[in-house]
Amino acid sequence: MSKFVIGSEPVVGSLIPSKKRDYRVTNRLQEGKRPLYAVVFNFVDSRYFNVFATVGGNRVTVYQCLEGGVIAVLQSYVDEDKDESFYTVSWACNIDGTPFIVAGGLNGIMRIIDAGSEKIHKSFVGHGDSINEIRTQPLKPSLVVSASKDESVRLWNIHTGICILIFAGAGGHRNEVLSVDFHPSDIYRIVSCGMDNTVKIWSMKEFWTYVEKSFTWTDLPSKFPTKYVQFPVFIATVHSNYVDCNRWLGDFMLSKSVDNEIVLWEPKTKDQSPGEGSADILQKYPVPECDIWFIKFSCDFHYNAAAIGNREGKIFVWELQSSPPVLIAKLSHVQSKSPIRQTAMSFDGSTILSCCEDGTIWRWDAVEAS
Repeated sequence: MSKFVIGSEPVVGSLIPSKKRDYRVTNRLQEGKRPLYAVVFNFVDSRYFNVFATVGGNRVTVYQCLEGGVIAVLQSYVDEDKDESFYTVSWACNIDGTPFIVAGGLNGIMRIIDAGSEKIHKSFVGHGDSINEIRTQPLKPSLVVSASKDESVRLWNIHTGICILIFAGAGGHRNEVLSVDFHPSDIYRIVSCGMDNTVKIWSMKEFWTYVEKSFTWTDLPSKFPTKYVQFPVFIATVHSNYVDCNRWLGDFMLSKSVDNEIVLWEPKTKDQSPGEGSADILQKYPVPECDIWFIKFSCDFHYNAAAIGNREGKIFVWELQSSPPVLIAKLSHVQSKSPIRQTAMSFDGSTILSCCEDGTIWRWDAVEAS
């Protein structure tokens, strides 16, 4: 990736599919009438790489992808509040390895569900408004971050129930936070983006003693000295509208807005003035008819590819680490017409799931070249 010249024009991918990998529909489930906002495979526990969760309305459902396109329902959790509408779900685990499902949405309450017992392990109340995204720290999967309409991002320890850090304040977001992500290898860094059109990178380095303290805290979680992180280390305005999904690609950033493309860029921080910096836009991955907000892309475990749906029920699968970008496949089915809110790529990218506004889940499987 080092052949980019600073200040050069971004490389835009061609929408002609390369036919590098062919996918076909192997299953379609109608989960219910309410829109499904999120679908996610379990990447934190290698025993359950083929297990995924969806959220829609006040329900969290867990499924398993089996051979031959089969999708088996494993369990389902219905929230006690029938008016709850979950927007996001993430897999995490307790320090003893118990798999947890973490869900949040309209009510601003995070539900930590023990996937073994199907019971609520904990509920986290703290956000003053709805939760738009939850992500798990891959290196320490009992740490999760949540992005909220209340303009803050919070870091939680699901083992002890503690809110460790709140990323908000003087340098924080000025509108709803829509997406958040942990850096894949730098345990101190997170990125967030939202309705103020900005992407912000935050560092937890000087607060890390509080993160460590959260694992051994024995007093009430409410007595923990939660710290505010008021200033990000980097702020970028790469998009001119809401930014509703951002993911690290190594030290680079993938982000999207409502302008029919995913953008790959490099944050260039200035050491002398923290918070300021420039964004070097490297590549663009076009996604036609992707001009409504709250559509999120997903990647396989090794970030070789990204899959994103659009408002017409089509999916675009982009190879991430080639220049110019290569469109691996464009997936469409005559009956898939509803907006796709999120996709989920399996560990190796051979299965792609989409969850839709009309309450359907679609499963696409790679066709092995004969």
